[in-house]
Amino acid sequence: MATLLNTLLHLTNYRNPFLRTLVPSIGLAFGLQAACALPSILYQTERFYDLSGSLTYISCTALSLYLPTIRARLAASGAGAALPAWPSLLQSLMSKGGVSAWNWRQVVLSAAVTFWATRLGSFLFARITADEGKDSRFDSIRGSPPKFLGAFVAQAMWVSLCLMPVLALNSIPATTLAALPLVTLTDILGVLLYVGGITFEATADSQKNKWVQEKKDKKHSEDFLTRGLWSKSRHPNYFGEATLWTGIATTAAGVMLTSVGQAGMGFSGSATARVGALAMAAVSPAFVTFLLLKVSGVPMSENKYDKRYGDRKDYQEWKKNTPMFIPKL
Repeated sequence: MATLLNTLLHLTNYRNPFLRTLVPSIGLAFGLQAACALPSILYQTERFYDLSGSLTYISCTALSLYLPTIRARLAASGAGAALPAWPSLLQSLMSKGGVSAWNWRQVVLSAAVTFWATRLGSFLFARITADEGKDSRFDSIRGSPPKFLGAFVAQAMWVSLCLMPVLALNSIPATTLAALPLVTLTDILGVLLYVGGITFEATADSQKNKWVQEKKDKKHSEDFLTRGLWSKSRHPNYFGEATLWTGIATTAAGVMLTSVGQAGMGFSGSATARVGALAMAAVSPAFVTFLLLKVSGVPMSENKYDKRYGDRKDYQEWKKNTPMFIPKL
């Protein structure tokens, strides 16, 4: 195991310290998804698909935080020198960064992703368990190994693109980030967007769960939810999802566009380099929103309900008076 780790670290020991962390962190996403794909394909089950996605988010985030220290400790061990200390998460929460501490933004955004992934992963796993391990999205591909594998590859790509701002921020050496101001406007705006987004998403999910349970308990006979946040938006959970990733990207971009962030990534600081940095941050909310609005979120849900209730007047009224995505005031 140690030999394999040393080999992988040697292969990714790029001259640019930014790439030394970013590339292995992305590689881990594909490696974990491949490892999860094999038993899932063998047993033709999607029970652990969403859960594996959440665990991949958490693992890649953790690796991007700890990899520089892992490299330093392995190098010190090989040289017979004293091992560098592991950075403290708690001490780093108020730190601008340094030799033995992360910049607080690295810790806060990593914790934000971990909290989101844990909440969503446990929610989706509980839902698929209640549905006896079946997800209708996989009905047409479960029996086809190439197509089923493609779903795991797509999930690895999804993790990599969504995590890009966090992985990029964590890949900038903490010693470089120490030159930043302690707090900036983009930090505040980004954190507020994240908190608002995840609160909106979690509240919408909770309301939907309560509604479903009440229907099972015969407390109502409604066929679709039009109360709470679902009276403000037809897809409030998806709106919250897009908002929280926009918040994460905002805080990360606020660092990546500065001269400090540019230097830490090995970028030139030119207009083109800053556009590239902005693209690395913006790809996350842009990709999430695209998926939700055009691929697997809103279209699938809207089509399903249109087929079931499209000819009903109450459904048509709700759809007419309730925005699809951005909630009404």
